[in-house]
This record gives sequence, structure tokens and C-alpha cells, in this order.
Amino acid sequence: MTYFILFISAFLSATLLPLGSEALLIYDIKAGYNIYLILFFATLGNSLGSLLNYYLGLKGEEYLVDKKLVKQKYIDSSKRYFDRFGAFSLLFAWLPIIGDPITFIAGVLRYDFRKFLVLVVISKFSRYLFIALIV
Repeated sequence: MTYFILFISAFLSATLLPLGSEALLIYDIKAGYNIYLILFFATLGNSLGSLLNYYLGLKGEEYLVDKKLVKQKYIDSSKRYFDRFGAFSLLFAWLPIIGDPITFIAGVLRYDFRKFLVLVVISKFSRYLFIALIV
């Protein structure tokens, strides 16, 4: 049950909701739970939360263009820029406040899904590993 709660906490904290999972991760480490399972479930939950943001971004593009909130030419020019520098920015998906919108924007701009997934998992795992190493 501990790992499931950590998974849910990590998932929700990766969405656009203002939550965090680091305190629970630290608590579970200090409580002596299996560090490998902690890292796995925290990374899995957080990465799936980012995938939800990506999916919402994919659907959000249609909405933004249909409602004429953003012109297609701006999305196209932003996409070219994000295709060039998106990999670098996705490595910051772990950051509070700006990380979640980056994953949403990657969806809006239809960034390559495979690259997105690899970079987000690296980003999320690296954060949790760093926390685990300093605890």
C-alpha cells in the first residue's frame, strides 16, 4: 500500500496540480522501505503524470486553434523552435512550477513522443535518485 500511495502522490504532483511527492519519498526512505521499489514507483507515477500533461496538450492545441485563441502560424513557429531545443527543456521537467507546463507545451507542440518519454523518465528518475542519495 505504501508504494501505491507514493505512486499516486507522484502522479498527482506531476500534473498541473500544485502538489509535491518529495516529502513522502523521504518519509518512505527513512521508514526503511525498499529503495528500488520507492524509486521505481515514484518515477513511474511522476512520468505518467507528465504523460497526462502531454496528452492534455495534444488535445489543447485543437481547442486553442478552434477557439481562435492562438493562430496556427504561432504554433507552427513555436514547434520548430521546440523541436530544436525541446530536448534540453524537457530535462527540466522535474522542476517545481515550470516543469509541468513544459510537458504540457510539449504536447501542444506535438513534440516527438518517444523522445519526450525518454527525456521525461530520465528527468524524473534523476530527481528522485538525487533525493534518495542525500537522505
